[in-house]
Amino acid sequence: MLVLSIFFSLGIVFVSTLVLYISSICKQNGTKDNHSSLNGSMGWPFIGETLSFFKPHRSDSIGTFLQQRVSSYGKVFNSNICGGKAIVSCDQELNMFILQNEGKLFTSDYPKAMHDILGEYSLLLATGDIHKKLKNVIISFINVTKSKTDFLLCAENLSISMLGSWKHCREIEFHKDVKMFTLSVMVNQLLSIKPEDPARRYVLQDFLSYMKGFISLPVPLPGTAYTNAIKARKRLAARVMGMIKQREHEEEEMKNAREKDFLDVIISNKDLNYEEKVSIVLDILLGGFETSATLLSLVVYFLAKSPNLLHKLKEEHEAIRAKKGDGELLNWEDYQKMEFTQNVMSEALRCGNIVKTVHRKATHDIKFKEYVIPRGWKVFPIFTAVHLDPSLHENPFEFNPMRWTDKGKMNKKTTAFGGGARVCPGGELGKLQIAFFIHHLVLSYRWKIKPDEMPIAHPYVEFKRGMLLEIEPTS
Repeated sequence: MLVLSIFFSLGIVFVSTLVLYISSICKQNGTKDNHSSLNGSMGWPFIGETLSFFKPHRSDSIGTFLQQRVSSYGKVFNSNICGGKAIVSCDQELNMFILQNEGKLFTSDYPKAMHDILGEYSLLLATGDIHKKLKNVIISFINVTKSKTDFLLCAENLSISMLGSWKHCREIEFHKDVKMFTLSVMVNQLLSIKPEDPARRYVLQDFLSYMKGFISLPVPLPGTAYTNAIKARKRLAARVMGMIKQREHEEEEMKNAREKDFLDVIISNKDLNYEEKVSIVLDILLGGFETSATLLSLVVYFLAKSPNLLHKLKEEHEAIRAKKGDGELLNWEDYQKMEFTQNVMSEALRCGNIVKTVHRKATHDIKFKEYVIPRGWKVFPIFTAVHLDPSLHENPFEFNPMRWTDKGKMNKKTTAFGGGARVCPGGELGKLQIAFFIHHLVLSYRWKIKPDEMPIAHPYVEFKRGMLLEIEPTS
């Protein structure tokens, strides 16, 4: 699932670099590589340019590293990243070629430490037939869930509940709170864990520990963030495995009495082993929880800086609410009417760049246009660079949802959800719950962000101040 790509870790790639680069020879800065036919810089001995490549920067920019390299060498250049020779691509056509040839000319190539944290059967890491099998199960979850009445009710009721809890607040930690919202929606649909269940908070705590491991040095010592992340995943896996085993031994009477969820569907799939079942649950939870919360925070961030657009968005939701009865909840048809809201979310994805890049490796010697990619070289297609490319987007750094009026044209120039065999299947599901939350947010509150707030790629997106909002109820 592409959405899991946000967890690339500076710490992980740094240590992987030290291990993998030992046998390689560092080339001089600015020299031309005879094998790839491209210019570039190989950086320092051992670590190459890994630290510079993953250095945190504003996620609504391409960062200093790419600015300097593109200026010096062009949109496609050589580098040495994550312990090996690499091609970095800021070219839209080459990026699409890479994504569309997954499993043919390119394969997933994440550092070993990512495997240690995510597990052998994570969709991000799996390849070939295993990847296809796991993805098909996740797609079935998306298709079954997105228009289900109980999912829509869950997303809206949890939105109303969270917004109600802010009633007497003047300042809130928005990004932290909406992580609890998105996690609550997902654990409810997957595992039937209700908001009042203490297990929900334990799951959130483990997920937060899990994520800290992605931005830490992978040092396998007691107490390190890396070790804590591996332990957190083991606890999460044990919790899910325990639920699977418990349900397998339930009496038929108890099975019929309780509410059915997607875990029941996964359990009934005889083509999956226990580890695959657990990994699917964790992948869906992790992707749906973190990515949806980040997109929601980006929407609120950009709207706070664009009062005219916020006013237009509010008008759309007031029109939808005007046709509903007092207290009547939203439905699938209401979501389809939220055209401007969907444009706002798409533009927040383009400007905010939840996913900067993915890790690939060439499995063959490849020539594309004038570019030569040798077999065995790492390949990094940079989504951010395409999203902010002035040759593709007029005033690319301007937050302008109106550019999405022609969705077909824009979809060809953006890769927020990736492409090819690894395109993220959960994009629509995430947008649906975000749209319901936004509906009640804009009708209930006004907000301001701190003047120095900004989204930062770590490489996954966090906020400088955690999206602290000053809020007040609307009249």
